[in-house]
Amino acid sequence: MLIDRAGIATLIPHAGAMCLLDGVLRWDDVSITCVTYSHRAPDNPLRSDGRLEGLNALEYGAQAAAIHGGLLARQQGRAAVPGYLAAIRHGTLTVRDLAEVDDRLMVSAHLIHVDATGAIYDCSVNAGNTLIASARISIVNRPDGDNQR
Repeated sequence: MLIDRAGIATLIPHAGAMCLLDGVLRWDDVSITCVTYSHRAPDNPLRSDGRLEGLNALEYGAQAAAIHGGLLARQQGRAAVPGYLAAIRHGTLTVRDLAEVDDRLMVSAHLIHVDATGAIYDCSVNAGNTLIASARISIVNRPDGDNQR
């Protein structure tokens, strides 16, 4: 693994169990692939009534995008600009309950566009050769001076 969970925690604001990804397997200027088993954890903070709704797979993709943004910023010698998940388009979900997926999740994000206001990524979540979820997400940078998380 290229970057472990502790390394991820230095790149994104998500803390503790809300940091959903276990590691980064590879990344470059336009993409990242992460891995996790957190969907199997009984204490996953996104679980409700013992279930982890398939829609939550998109949060996994958004966290991969956030990690990628943090890595790009670090590579450029600057701090990452915090952002908000602003839009989800062209979403596909194939699983109702992520907790029922036995295999590890492979979470990928591919950078489509970035500018001073935010970024657009195509994200996908797979278990083995099975697509669990995919979507195009838009991240909007938090306005200067907004310190809320």
